[in-house]
Amino acid sequence: MSENSDGGGGSQISALDDLLAGGIAGSASVIVGHPFDTIKVRLQTSSTNGSSGKTSSSATAGEFKSLFKGMSPPLATAAICNAIIFASYGHSTRLWDEFIEHKIGQQQNEEVHGTLTGAVMIEHGEHGTHEQMKSWKQQRNNNDHDSEGWITIQNNHQEPVVTEDALNTNYLKVFTCGALAGTVQAFVICPVEHIKCRLQIQAAPGAKIMYKGPIDACVSIIKNHGIFRGLYRGMGVTLWRETPAFGMYFAVYDTIKDRVESLLEEKDDDHPIPSHAHAWAASALAGGISGASTWGIIYPFDVIKSRMQTSPLERHLQKGMWTVGSDIIRNHGFNHMFRGLGVTLVRAFPVNAIIFPVYEFVLMQIGSWRSS
Repeated sequence: MSENSDGGGGSQISALDDLLAGGIAGSASVIVGHPFDTIKVRLQTSSTNGSSGKTSSSATAGEFKSLFKGMSPPLATAAICNAIIFASYGHSTRLWDEFIEHKIGQQQNEEVHGTLTGAVMIEHGEHGTHEQMKSWKQQRNNNDHDSEGWITIQNNHQEPVVTEDALNTNYLKVFTCGALAGTVQAFVICPVEHIKCRLQIQAAPGAKIMYKGPIDACVSIIKNHGIFRGLYRGMGVTLWRETPAFGMYFAVYDTIKDRVESLLEEKDDDHPIPSHAHAWAASALAGGISGASTWGIIYPFDVIKSRMQTSPLERHLQKGMWTVGSDIIRNHGFNHMFRGLGVTLVRAFPVNAIIFPVYEFVLMQIGSWRSS
């Protein structure tokens, strides 16, 4: 994460570093995942029934280049969206450390005197909590045979004490800060995906061409239907999707990455692997699993959002989130709420597996450049 990385050069990560690294990582993920996203949207908005795994009819509809229609809006805003995610998450974690975790540490310092089983001293600084918590978990696993004693992380000053309960607090912190980041990002992603969905649908064979491109679509929608009822159509369901999704995404990512890194490091003696390879492999696997599992949970909200953002924009024809969901189930059955899930999961793994390794690689190159 941006708040814990130093890019390999030991320098603090700046907002500009987040913008550059997040933008490159986001752009790479868009290029990899957009063809799958086009298939997903066409399946979600199709009026015919079928299983979520049947993608061949949609994949062969039109020329291959039609699968890349509507890619300009998400590609153009990838840097902004990823910068918002990383910056919001980093700022949220710093606020958590300052107002919540610091108070917990103070309370534990007052209550605990002498030897405490499984205790650990960590730094409540701006960039230290996450990595040191991970170090504690690794050292704790290696010291289970000790009945009592300190697991100490070396620092230059006296720090508060954190017990094993801090592990659960850390997961709550990651989920909460991720959810806040998702909420902030929803205000940017909603109009972008609205335009993307309409361009993807009109690119299908036989569809009526209403917009010449993303700019024309944006201007036309605002002019005829306004910003809130037009461009931000589907904002409510976008919040329902993004807020819990990013909370789960960061929490699952953090948990899996820690465990994968621990497993890889245990094999260092027999199978030496550079430490940066550990980090990238763990990031890729954790990102892919967390992305796919998160999509599997929040997918029905995405189906409703696609329907709302491709339906007529006339005010008297608009329906609310729950009405749209009820109509889908009544007319097509509950299985339709998961239509396109198969191709979404296929897309989610490589898209999310590439984001964090690319992001961390760019930060490492920035740090190396600064130190040279």
